[in-house]
Amino acid sequence: MEYHNPVLLQESIDALVLNSSGTYIDCTFGGGGHSKEILNRLSSKGKLIAFDQDIDVLPNLISENEQFNFVPQNFRHLKRYLKIYGIEQVDGVLADLGVSSHQFNEASRGFSFRFDAELDMRMNQNNGMTAADFVNKSTAEELQSVFSRYGEVRNSKSLAEEIVQKRKLKTIKTINDFLTVLGPMVRGNRPRYLAQVFQAIRIEINDEMGALIDLLNQATQVIKPGGTLVVISYHSLEDRLVKNFMKSGNAEGKHDTDFYGNIYRPFKLISKKAIVPSQTEIEHNSRARSAKMRIAERTKDRTPNT
Repeated sequence: MEYHNPVLLQESIDALVLNSSGTYIDCTFGGGGHSKEILNRLSSKGKLIAFDQDIDVLPNLISENEQFNFVPQNFRHLKRYLKIYGIEQVDGVLADLGVSSHQFNEASRGFSFRFDAELDMRMNQNNGMTAADFVNKSTAEELQSVFSRYGEVRNSKSLAEEIVQKRKLKTIKTINDFLTVLGPMVRGNRPRYLAQVFQAIRIEINDEMGALIDLLNQATQVIKPGGTLVVISYHSLEDRLVKNFMKSGNAEGKHDTDFYGNIYRPFKLISKKAIVPSQTEIEHNSRARSAKMRIAERTKDRTPNT
């Protein structure tokens, strides 16, 4: 089975690589699909640095290529590792967010309700709390907040209260343990409901929103004027955050103005509307259905007042 089928492959790399001799960042290496296409577009002077915190990607690494460097870390550490490589600014940054096909299809990772395994869901299995830790130790209020905010689960409050009651009787350790608790609480379409609950927990324990904000803030500093930021997201909250940042330079979408009221925009949107996969791509890769890609060009830095 293929590790991961990259979404919007040609469209994203067409937008990203505008200088064949430039330096580029792939924030989510995964199966290496986007990275390989970037390298195909580079001249002998071009460079690519890829990040991924999941050790399962290591067999996919591109060997014997002096233009390629891999960093086994979360992309929220982008600026620090560029400094280690002696790089101040790059020509473009690509982030394909979310979960890879491999992570969903590998039962032992605990991302999917289709299998029974330890309730894990960590993208970096060497760090952080597991999904089991989260559902067993969080308060009802914390559970409700996560289910509502990241999963838009309709009965978030009653679900949270049910989890708290059921874990008193038996610790929730596996996916099947959790599904037993969820069963009577399902509202509407069962697969959709379960997907919403699992998604909410995954986003929370991996701090996906916090990592994305860190990345976007650093992108303002590391992308050269004229360089490109390309982000592919799969969740409405992520997409809204990316859109706000590209329009205003912050996650809240608030415009920063100088003394004279001039608005500072660190990025210029290349496309006002999000780019979505074609119907043909969706038919060949069902996980592309919810993808939205946004592209922005780094503008010139603010001119200091003299």
